[in-house]
Amino acid sequence: MRKESVRSTVPTFHVMDVWKAAGERERTHGDVLVLAAGQPSTPAPEPVLRATRAALGDELLGYTETFGLLALREAIARHHRDVYGVEVDPDEVVVTTGSSGAFSLLFLAAFDPGDTVVVARPGYPAYRNTLTALGCTVIELDCGPETRYQPTVAMLEELPEPPAGLIVASPANPTGTMIAPAELADLARWCDAHGTLLISDEIYHGIVYDGSQTACAWETSREAVVIGSVSKYFSMTGWRLGWMLVPAGLRPALQRLASNFTVCPPAISQYAAIHAFGPEAKAELDGHVRRYAVNRKIVLDGLRRIGLTDIAPADGAFYAYADIGHLTDNSMQWCADLLAATGVAIAPGIDFDTRHGNRTVRLSFAGATADVQAAMERIAGYLGELKS
Repeated sequence: MRKESVRSTVPTFHVMDVWKAAGERERTHGDVLVLAAGQPSTPAPEPVLRATRAALGDELLGYTETFGLLALREAIARHHRDVYGVEVDPDEVVVTTGSSGAFSLLFLAAFDPGDTVVVARPGYPAYRNTLTALGCTVIELDCGPETRYQPTVAMLEELPEPPAGLIVASPANPTGTMIAPAELADLARWCDAHGTLLISDEIYHGIVYDGSQTACAWETSREAVVIGSVSKYFSMTGWRLGWMLVPAGLRPALQRLASNFTVCPPAISQYAAIHAFGPEAKAELDGHVRRYAVNRKIVLDGLRRIGLTDIAPADGAFYAYADIGHLTDNSMQWCADLLAATGVAIAPGIDFDTRHGNRTVRLSFAGATADVQAAMERIAGYLGELKS
């Protein structure tokens, strides 16, 4: 039997094990409330669904241009102009098979084995694991409450040498914290000055609270790469469609790689996503964000009431990231026990933090408000039983 490759031996994404266990619990008990999923609980907006039905009847749905349909790239360019005041040429937009596809293509196009790329800890594990599989050296910056769990220029200055790349996410997964526009601009200028490729993950833009402001990295540097997606704000995770704003120097490499790896993103998703950026869809999607805000308050207030007060500032996205170190030093087992006792599924922090994740958990509040409320009540009851 042929053995697996060395590059494939990256850590598993443990939240997928949680989903599997939650599915089994649902089959046996029928009582699962899932606060582990990093996705909206709503379908795509109605204009997207209408466009999908029309495309099924009217379009060939064959291969498209490797970088995506011109009409979609134009819609994405207009989106960036309207939201951020950034003029984007459709030729600067690269449509991909989800933001995951964008990261994989970009890492291959921009970095060689041995190159050093900096990420925040805690942070999204696929950055670290994909880079590792491709032979890059990953430096994790230990980001805590003193910097709102985000990297800073001061941290970069302390590195022995400038890295080949820096990945930032604002709002971030798992913390929901954000980088202030001025601080993002400082990071972009530092990267430009030191020959570091700034990769700005902006897939949670549109989901912010309490007056928090998002900024696009291209407002400061056109040498950065901006990653977008229709998954989160646009409520289209399974449609697997993302995009990049890419400087000219990287586009030929991306063209060569993408045409060989995927030929093109899914055609049906492209035709549909053109209509995700219009005012009708936006009105529907903003309604989801208002519900997330209600759910956010339920979760944050509920966590504090049960004594979980060490919580990252949930500026955006739909997550609460809490320290449970006074309850356990094994977050994976604690989450498994919680699911077995209550039917509530949450994500262990070990996915997101290789050093401190054994004592943290992530709760998603993207679901129905009644489900979020019920889940918090079950958790409170469980902790009350443990204390008694």
